[in-house]
Amino acid sequence: MNWFFQQARCAAHNSRDVPSLNRDSFSPPSPSWLASNLLDLPLPVKYEELQREIMMSLKADHFEGGRFDFNKQLNQNFFLSHSLCLGSIEVPAQGNQIIKIPNPTYEFGANVVDTKFMLVGRVLTDGRMSGRLKYDLTNALSTKLQTSKEPGFSQVMVDLDFKGTDTQAQIKLGNGQFYGINYLQSVTNTLSLGGEGFWLGGQKKSGVGFAARYADDKTVATGQVATTGLVSLTYTTKVSEKAMLASDFMWNCNARQAQASVGYDYILRQSRLRGRIDNSGTVSAFFEERLNAGFTLCLSAEIDHANKNHKFGFGMTVGE
Repeated sequence: MNWFFQQARCAAHNSRDVPSLNRDSFSPPSPSWLASNLLDLPLPVKYEELQREIMMSLKADHFEGGRFDFNKQLNQNFFLSHSLCLGSIEVPAQGNQIIKIPNPTYEFGANVVDTKFMLVGRVLTDGRMSGRLKYDLTNALSTKLQTSKEPGFSQVMVDLDFKGTDTQAQIKLGNGQFYGINYLQSVTNTLSLGGEGFWLGGQKKSGVGFAARYADDKTVATGQVATTGLVSLTYTTKVSEKAMLASDFMWNCNARQAQASVGYDYILRQSRLRGRIDNSGTVSAFFEERLNAGFTLCLSAEIDHANKNHKFGFGMTVGE
C-alpha cells in the first residue's frame, strides 16, 4: 500500500484543488477527489484476449490453394456466409517428406446478431460443425456457449463473464470435467495484472498461471508464466501510423523447447500486409487488398525452409 499513499501525497501536492502543505494547516484530499483522480482506472481486456495484438499481427489466417468467401446480409440481424476452399491436407512421409492430398471443402455459416445476444453456426462438408451463443444477462454479466464436433472428437464449453469498471473475470466449464477461472485487474492506467487456474478432472491435471499486460498509445507488452512449464512473452509497437512491429517468445520448460518469431503489420488505406519469420526458418506473408466496396483480394504465402514445404493461396471475399 506504500505506493498508493505516495501517489496520494504527490497528487495532493501538485493539484490546485488541494490546499498546499505547510506547518500551520493541512487539509487532506476528499474521498471523492481520490476516487476521481487515483481510482479511475481503465477497463482491461479479457484474459483470453491478453495477446490479441500479436494474434492480429503475427497469426494471420494462412491457407493453401484457392478460397472463395461470399457473405450475404438478409436483414439487419441475419447474415449468411458461404466458403469454398480448394486446398489440401498434409500427410507425413519418410525422410521428412510431406505428401499433399487434395481436399476441397465447403462451409456454410449463419449468424444472428441482436443487441443482447449473438448466435453463430458453421457446418463443413468434411463433417465438422461448430456453434457459439453469447447472451448479455446484464451490463456486467454475460454468458457464452461454444460447441464443436468433428470426426472422433467433440467439445462443449460454457463461459460466464463479469465486466467491472476496471476488472474482467471469467468462469469456464467444459466437458471432460474441465473447470477454469481467470481474472485481470487494472492497477495503473497502463498496467494490468491477473491470473488463471484450471482443473481437468478426466486427466487429473491442474495448473495455475499469472499474467501481466502493459499497454499505452504505441506499445503493448505481455508476459505469462504457468505451472505447466510454459513461459510466454509478446511485444508490439507502432513505429508509425501505418506500420507496426511485433515479436513473441514461448519457452516450454518441460520439453526444453523454445519458439520465437518477429513480424510486421503494415496497414494502408485499402490494403494490409502482414509478414513474419520464426526461429525454425519459416517465412510467411499475408496480403489483403480492398478492390471495391464488398470485394477483397487475399494472397497467402508460407515457406518452411527446414522441411522444404511451401504453401501458396489465392482468395476472394465478396460481401462485408
